[in-house]
Amino acid sequence: MSKIPQSGLSEPCKKCIVVGNGGVLRNKTLGEKINSYHVVIRMNNGPIIGYEDDVGRKTDFRLFYPESVFSDPIHYDPNTTVVLVVFKPHDLKWLWSLLGGQKINAKSFWKKPALNMIYKTNQIRILDPSIIRKTAHEWLHFPTRYFKKEKPKHPTTGLIAISLAFHFCHEVHLAGFKYDFIDRNSSLHYYGNETMSLMIENEYHNISAEQRFLKMLRDKNFVVNLT
Repeated sequence: MSKIPQSGLSEPCKKCIVVGNGGVLRNKTLGEKINSYHVVIRMNNGPIIGYEDDVGRKTDFRLFYPESVFSDPIHYDPNTTVVLVVFKPHDLKWLWSLLGGQKINAKSFWKKPALNMIYKTNQIRILDPSIIRKTAHEWLHFPTRYFKKEKPKHPTTGLIAISLAFHFCHEVHLAGFKYDFIDRNSSLHYYGNETMSLMIENEYHNISAEQRFLKMLRDKNFVVNLT
């Protein structure tokens, strides 16, 4: 399995879009606009089926970790390259076990990981860890070490996907990265019923820091935000 960024691209990317899973995408009918980009990057288990009008159909890259990857074959896309974001050693062991047909020990994960892989081996890549480190320490200025009782912070998959996009795209656009911190009952995702309260209470991310960083990217015209 090779690493991203260059793998999977036959020519330089002129303009890409990173599609977040935020509830702000609901009823925006951006689907055809998203489909028009040279490269479309998505993350985790944000579904397409049933949401095509708002989020489009095309997926070139989808970033995931064991607890967030599709397990239902209905979501399989032969044209997608899936990219494992490794947050802990067990993530690599999980992938190795799946590909080798071995039993998965689910006790090492914060929630039940996928127990099967719907993608073919040649579609799978492992993200270069330097991209995660850059996102965490250079962009968000997270500490490199934590005290034993501290819960380490790590970037969201969405922000890591944006960092990846800057590695191989000339122009980066975003959609679905705006959150409503005032209304805890507002929709967290464009799918499902989870609310913002779940994100606000998450101890492993610093969403406020990420939103400030994204605002800086927008203000300095480093990215174009469709939502």
